[in-house]
Amino acid sequence: MLLVPLTLLSCLALVTSLEHGKETSDSKTNARLPPCGACTNLVTSFEAGMERTKRGKLGGGDAAWEEKSGQKYATSEVRLAEITEVLCKDVTRGETQCHHQHGEWEELIEQWWGLDMDTRPSMRQWLCVEQLSVCCKSDHFGADCKPCDVMGSNGKLCSGNGKCKGGGTRKGNGKCSCSKEYAGEECDKCNSGFYESFKDASKLLCSPCHKACAGHCSGPGPKACAKCEKGYEMNTEHGCMDIDECILSKPCKNNKFCVNTEGTFKCMACDRACNGCDSDGPDNCLECAEEFQLNKNKVCVTDKAAEEEKLKDEIEKIRAATAIPEDVENSSNEADDSTKEEL
Repeated sequence: MLLVPLTLLSCLALVTSLEHGKETSDSKTNARLPPCGACTNLVTSFEAGMERTKRGKLGGGDAAWEEKSGQKYATSEVRLAEITEVLCKDVTRGETQCHHQHGEWEELIEQWWGLDMDTRPSMRQWLCVEQLSVCCKSDHFGADCKPCDVMGSNGKLCSGNGKCKGGGTRKGNGKCSCSKEYAGEECDKCNSGFYESFKDASKLLCSPCHKACAGHCSGPGPKACAKCEKGYEMNTEHGCMDIDECILSKPCKNNKFCVNTEGTFKCMACDRACNGCDSDGPDNCLECAEEFQLNKNKVCVTDKAAEEEKLKDEIEKIRAATAIPEDVENSSNEADDSTKEEL
């Protein structure tokens, strides 16, 4: 049988882990996003650059110098160069694609940059929607950028509790994609696992059921559960109550003890001194493990420690047996004092 040194195995595991990490990083860098996502990715990076450079100045000049010279850093080619110098380096996915498209769209970006900054549309609207036609404007969807029109009774898109599928892109069907708390075509109902905690003419608030509930509930707390989640049982007075699996079924084997937790349990390793236990520590062993034994305090200790304790006890017994009783010692002292007086 060929034995591989542990250090070599560790090195191989480390190399494999690093290679996997590199593959994951490379896959994110080289990921290809759909057209609208790719354009939005570049715009987001560009806007981050605008935010980063918003306090910059031209050649060390201040606001007064800019006003006098007629040049402004905010709209200058210097600032544009500083932004594009690090463009795409901050994106989490599709960096390679982002750099490639920056090269393709460089002239368009410069055109947008040259527009009056007080009146120009957002970069995404101008570049991705109007010039490249790869995205739709907000709350429009599909190849023809149709308006999302699923309105709730409160006059809000998806009742204000969801988003239009494909909104802002040239995909989707315009139906509502509800937030997790909500359901229904208009996102105007509470989803399973949530209950209606507030409602008026303009707003519906759905709050999560208690964790003891399985699915539907009528309100907060375990008493409002229609059905109990696994690990709980229905109590007529208190609703869904935690089941103590440790008492009910003794689920832990192989030198482990059970710890009950809310809705479930954990199996924890016994102390190394134990061969079976019902709780943590060497004082809760069912019996002592090999090379351990029970001491006078009912604690499993090593054989060596047990022998040392026994030796110590024997020495104490010998000392106690050979010690002079206190009354005898006092009597002896009185006799010595009497003898001294006579002399």
